[in-house]
Amino acid sequence: MTLANRVTMLRLMLVPLFVFFILRPWGPGYYLAAGLFLLAAATDGLDGYLARRRAEVSGLGKLLDPLVDKLLVTTALVLLVQMHLVPGWAVVLIIGREFLISGLRQVAAGEGLILAASYWGKIKTFAQVIAVVTLLVGIPWALLILYGALALTLISGFHYFFLNRELLYRLG
Repeated sequence: MTLANRVTMLRLMLVPLFVFFILRPWGPGYYLAAGLFLLAAATDGLDGYLARRRAEVSGLGKLLDPLVDKLLVTTALVLLVQMHLVPGWAVVLIIGREFLISGLRQVAAGEGLILAASYWGKIKTFAQVIAVVTLLVGIPWALLILYGALALTLISGFHYFFLNRELLYRLG
């Protein structure tokens, strides 16, 4: 297994640990969960960097990396809804966008195309990470950050579909 894939697997193993700490009713649990979430999010770019730098880009890495990203963020958001820290409708929109973009990627792959990550998508991910961490540590205006992340999520989704409209026209 490549070093990059090991980093991705480490991120995957951090998800249940994150869940363990976020579900603890004692004070430090949220801070530990926030730290683990931040660590997992921060190492997101590391695996891709290592794969490219060491010429170890693999099919497993291409499959696992985006899945682990989505698992981490989706898990955090669903738990934040359960904890009554965020409204469910906002999380449904965020997760819905992720499903739509994943579906678009699958359709493109079926046509022999690979959809590259967009600038808006990277900004969206950064905003989602900041929103989750600020919500976990109890920053008073964290919900505003989540709404900003939601806006960026929707913008990036529309942007993705706009960039790939010719593919959609061809298929539709």
